[in-house]
Amino acid sequence: MPLIESSYRPPWWLRSGHGLSIVPAVWRRVPELNAVRERIATPDADFLDLDIVRQGAPRVAILSHGLEGSSQSVYIRGMARALGRAGWDVIAWNCRGCSGELNRQLRFYHSGASEDLAVVVDHALAQSTWQEVALVGFSLGGNMTLKYLGERGAAVDPRIRTAVTFSVPCDLTASSERLAHWSNRLYMERFMRTLRAKVREKAPRFPGQLATAGLEAMRTFADFDEHYTAPLHGFAGARDYWARCGSIRFLDAIRVRTLLVNARDDPFLAGRCWPEDVARDHAWLHLETPKHGGHVGFVGRGGGSDDEYWSETRAVTFLNR
Repeated sequence: MPLIESSYRPPWWLRSGHGLSIVPAVWRRVPELNAVRERIATPDADFLDLDIVRQGAPRVAILSHGLEGSSQSVYIRGMARALGRAGWDVIAWNCRGCSGELNRQLRFYHSGASEDLAVVVDHALAQSTWQEVALVGFSLGGNMTLKYLGERGAAVDPRIRTAVTFSVPCDLTASSERLAHWSNRLYMERFMRTLRAKVREKAPRFPGQLATAGLEAMRTFADFDEHYTAPLHGFAGARDYWARCGSIRFLDAIRVRTLLVNARDDPFLAGRCWPEDVARDHAWLHLETPKHGGHVGFVGRGGGSDDEYWSETRAVTFLNR
């Protein structure tokens, strides 16, 4: 598809990538979802917690959050509200260990854990009430969404009609290295603080299987993924994990109408995270790269803390087309 010229324009007073990334995370307020929590089992005797908003719609959107987010992240709440207003039921699911309760298995979750997304999608498809499914993903959840679709290619269930993803680190290697830069120290430390806490909490449950020596000194994904993510999930090391799980490898095979929105000023992205070479002649993938937007930013022009964000309006427009 032709590359899309973006309509996004940030508020005049908020035009930096860092500002657009930070302001929504600390300032935006969206009411909690009027959701029912449902726990479903995974094939390895673990569980996933889903927050489901039903209004009797014949279609459902499955929302996947970013790293160390949850179904209660403000960007998930905002998107769920916008989709509900547009006539969609919503499933906002939590990656393992992100729902407020530590998961049962030694493994955690990671950017390429599309098998867990598949469990959620299969659960939705098994419900007789929904004839159409859309996938919406942010950051890590966006990478997982694109990987899921690319892995299935033309064999994807025909009830999955559309997908929208925002702020996706398609090139995990470049993005991980970018986040290690001193200018991103604030974000990196926030991620590492909660990741370290989960390791400390889980270690006593698995004696001898989850070492904590050196944990407090870890400051980057290169450290954490080398010592935890890779060995716990069957990868040879951090770089093997990044190379095998980055969705850039799977974009060519996508056969569902899909929108990828990555802002040019996103401080988390680098390398091939703006895959113009893939999207330019792709029959299914639409790429939109606004000049501004930050990471999961896209604050509305009004800038109000409870306003609908541009990303939410954009997603609804694309899904309802």
